[in-house]
Amino acid sequence: MWRPPERIEHPPRPGRWPDAQEAAASLLFQPVALGPLALAQRTWVPAMVPWRASPEGFVTPRVLAWYERLARGRPGAIVVEATGIRDVPSGPLLRIGHDRFVPGLAELAATVRRASEGQTRLLIQVIDFLAIRRRPTPEKFFLSHLAVTDRHRQALGARDWPEEAVRRRLLEMPAAEAEAVLDERERETLRMGYRERVTDMHLPHVRDLPRVLPGLFAEAARRAREAGFDGVELHYAHAYTMASFLSARNDRPDGYGGPPGNRVRLPLEVHARVRERVGRDFAVGCRFLAEECIPGGGTVEDAAWFAARFAEAGMDFLSTSRGGRFEDAAQPKPGAAAYPYTGPSGYECMPQFISDARGPYGRNLDPTARIRAGLRGAGHTTPVIVAGGIHGFEQAESILRRGEADLVALARQALADPDWFLKVRLGRGDTVRVCAYTNYCEGLDQMHKAVTCRLWDRQALDEPGAMLTEDGRRRLVAPAWTP
Repeated sequence: MWRPPERIEHPPRPGRWPDAQEAAASLLFQPVALGPLALAQRTWVPAMVPWRASPEGFVTPRVLAWYERLARGRPGAIVVEATGIRDVPSGPLLRIGHDRFVPGLAELAATVRRASEGQTRLLIQVIDFLAIRRRPTPEKFFLSHLAVTDRHRQALGARDWPEEAVRRRLLEMPAAEAEAVLDERERETLRMGYRERVTDMHLPHVRDLPRVLPGLFAEAARRAREAGFDGVELHYAHAYTMASFLSARNDRPDGYGGPPGNRVRLPLEVHARVRERVGRDFAVGCRFLAEECIPGGGTVEDAAWFAARFAEAGMDFLSTSRGGRFEDAAQPKPGAAAYPYTGPSGYECMPQFISDARGPYGRNLDPTARIRAGLRGAGHTTPVIVAGGIHGFEQAESILRRGEADLVALARQALADPDWFLKVRLGRGDTVRVCAYTNYCEGLDQMHKAVTCRLWDRQALDEPGAMLTEDGRRRLVAPAWTP
């Protein structure tokens, strides 16, 4: 994981906690409408992947327990983790690419409604992603993965060599000399693992993405509605397909890349098809990047322009994030896949308490405020949701009072204490388990292990009914809190 060169320690700073009367009068605990969807308060738990689905993508008892625990804190809304829209294997990640997933998702929606006593609205984040492979060893790459061509033979001065001889020669050469024979994408595959891009126009399925994706997203949204969700969040952020269409580095020549108007074309087409499928009385919004945070990537000015197009199209809410791109990810170990939160852009998405002078708190706030100001200046009232290192009432309330956002999202803080919302509203902020931003949870995510928090996952392991990891060393949900 990349870290800034400065090593400045930033302790949590939640500030003063309100009493119950002050909390009741605050903007944070006032209602807000996201198009057709009414929220009782302006608190939001954004999508987090907890690695609890079955290998086939079904809801499991562990998934239900995770969201039930979040719902007992009664935030205004919870967004279910990034859920795949294709009916293809994708490991222990939730899927919504076929009707067979609907019963489990319906049970999830009912669980949240019951646990929150109807106070928390539930949305689901729907996502598409392209293929990524694990980093091969040099032996695997040269002896089986590399597609040997006449270009390689010419570079080796071995035009008449059989393929096996070319492979053996490349493997036996000094690494730098062998890499000089490869082209840029081949070198990347050797160093990082194979990864598809939206600009790979030589691949028919990538070339056809604009034709295929709107329908896949629309059917996913239809299933979400049938399962009882209150809305969908289209995943247009980070390292995945739709964000890559929006990226300033997208140079597709087919009218879906290049100028911003071309890059926003598919995201708008996806939204239009989704809206057509689910109607106006079902909330539809998106999560997108306020900044890509990579060389040659999209800026806040790009994001503000996209936000205006999304608002014009009738999206019901806009949720911002930042960074988390593959382009600057750290090199994985052989046998592991690249992880888009290990480079400088990934740090911007999930900064740690040991940081630069800016620190980990509110790094996404200024770009989001600029995006919202641009929307309001153009006459758009679309609610904007901000996330990023928010863990205290004063911080959250001041964001709303200054008009920098309309809702405040807490991810790592909600993981540290799912009861944050209830505790603060009841005037019991002094009992909040405050996130220390060590990124213990992010390390588990990177290893595709069940995500927990170090502030509670070793507590009361012998508690009756406690749900534990397979090795019995960590609990999977935070201990219960009784007001």
